[in-house]
Amino acid sequence: MMGGLRRTRRWVIGAMVGSLALLSGYSLVDSQRHAGIVEDILRDGDRVAAYQQAAYLSAHEMSLIQATADNPSGPERRRVLDVDDQAYRATLEIVSAAPDSGDAAEAGTIAQRQINLRQDIIWFLTMLDRGETVKAVVALDEVIEPSHQRNTDRLLQLRDRYQQRYDLNQATARQDSHRLLWGSIVTFALSLLVLALFGWHTRAHRRQVESMAATDLLTGLPNRAAFTAQLHRTLNAARPARTAPGVTVLTVNINGFRHVNDQLGPHIGDRLLAEAGWRLSAVVRDTDMVARTGGDEFAILLQDLDPNRADCVAARLREKFDEPFHLDDITVDLEISIGAATAAADDDVSTLLGHADSAMHDAKEQHDSFRRFSGNTAQDSADRLTLLGDLRRGLTDASQFTLHYQPKIALSDGSLAGVEALARWHHPTRGPVPPGQFVPVLETTSLIHPFTERVLTIALEQARAWLDAGHRVPVAVNVSTRSLLDETFPGRLAALLESTGVPGELLCIEITEHTVLSDPTTTIDALRCIRALGVKTSIDDFGTGYSSLTYLKLLPVDELKIDRSFVADMVADSSSHALVASAVDLAHNLNLTVVAEGVEDVPTAAALVGLGCDTAQGYHFARPVPAADLESRFFRRQPA
Repeated sequence: MMGGLRRTRRWVIGAMVGSLALLSGYSLVDSQRHAGIVEDILRDGDRVAAYQQAAYLSAHEMSLIQATADNPSGPERRRVLDVDDQAYRATLEIVSAAPDSGDAAEAGTIAQRQINLRQDIIWFLTMLDRGETVKAVVALDEVIEPSHQRNTDRLLQLRDRYQQRYDLNQATARQDSHRLLWGSIVTFALSLLVLALFGWHTRAHRRQVESMAATDLLTGLPNRAAFTAQLHRTLNAARPARTAPGVTVLTVNINGFRHVNDQLGPHIGDRLLAEAGWRLSAVVRDTDMVARTGGDEFAILLQDLDPNRADCVAARLREKFDEPFHLDDITVDLEISIGAATAAADDDVSTLLGHADSAMHDAKEQHDSFRRFSGNTAQDSADRLTLLGDLRRGLTDASQFTLHYQPKIALSDGSLAGVEALARWHHPTRGPVPPGQFVPVLETTSLIHPFTERVLTIALEQARAWLDAGHRVPVAVNVSTRSLLDETFPGRLAALLESTGVPGELLCIEITEHTVLSDPTTTIDALRCIRALGVKTSIDDFGTGYSSLTYLKLLPVDELKIDRSFVADMVADSSSHALVASAVDLAHNLNLTVVAEGVEDVPTAAALVGLGCDTAQGYHFARPVPAADLESRFFRRQPA
């Protein structure tokens, strides 16, 4: 009997295990089928929404077109092409989500109709713009509306087809859900499935988060964190060999991007950055890495034993960026600045990136497209940083910066026609620092603004002192591009004139041709505001730019200064003589006063008199001197 009981128990246990296995298997199969139905519901729901969105945009577009036909100058006119672009993108999403080749072909036909329809819409809008309203209405009735109606009807038919499938799958899923609800073993199996799905989802989510953390969402390129991590791995891989790892880093900056982003909007700026990323990726190999490291800056990691390959890559990059960017209806031409640094055996990530950035900034400051890091670059960068710190401290010390004044002589009678104020810096430990060393450093930072204000204040106070002594001496001050293009500059200049009590006509603001070319519109507006204060304006170093004649007739200026490079050899060189003569005639025809710079001897001064030049300055007449020396030489001959 005991044997029979054990056999019965084994049979019951076996039957229970078998039944559990069968029920578990059935539950698993049923759960898989149910999951497939749910997936179909989700896909069909997405398709219904996509077709509904496309149909809605098509109908919305048609309403805008009809409103435009009724009122061509109404607000709907500006939105037609934007909505048409949205409708086209909606049809493209349908093509990508089409479940089979037949639906994909039909969705592609709808998209193609939308493309063809855009041409008809542009034609329709063009006729409205030309005032051909009757033709436009005929095109609307006979071409555009029928095409729109066909597309909309077909979109709604396809939506209804998927809606039916969606409803059917929903009903089936509902029945399965009820059946699964009442089975404890099915519930247990479903719980296991949910746990499994949860684990899969968690892993997928983690991978997605890791990918997003290493990817720039705008361009799809690796971001700075991913770039530095890869560079760290690459350098470490070569470190056991104790040799240079054959790694070169390029840093690339898009010159003028901020202006495009501010003037044309972030949408165009984002499009520009995405296009720039594609162009950068197109010139490197698959083993190399391109990343967006922030803002308008990119980095390229080249793994090559030949460091000269960076020069080839830089040349191809320049060629790529010589091509204009076509963004919607806007064409933008931009240049890039590239810095390159090749890793030494003991370089770490921060050192190598710092070297590449230093070379890139050096290229930008020198208006060059490509610079390679060297020991001299490092020393120059360190010296520049030291000098910048000294300048920042010097601007808080009223005694360090002074002005010397170079006389401007009227060639008609040799009298003092005015002076040019030239900044001088007496460093507390280094002594006098030439302007050519510290002014370019100032112009690359916001320190140029307090420096310019300091120079203007000293110059105006000196002009006021001379005026109080009975001497009307016009003072000229050279203003940098950054200061002139600062929208607050005219207001600050007006405040200085008012506080010092100097009439505007005793001040002349000098700008270079480079300032004009950097932003002609803003420059012209700023000069107009300055002239409204009574202040004179002058173009310095005339002849060294590229487009002077293009803007000269538009610029609100009073004076033209011929660059010393033409004046210095005008007596010995007939070409320079002809250029100076042409500049004098041109300025006089435009009612401008002419100043010749760099007059070093009597023959040059005589030649300028013969050409009818108004004013001259140079060592032949006087070097830049402090105000007291100027007064002792010139004012004693002029009655107070």
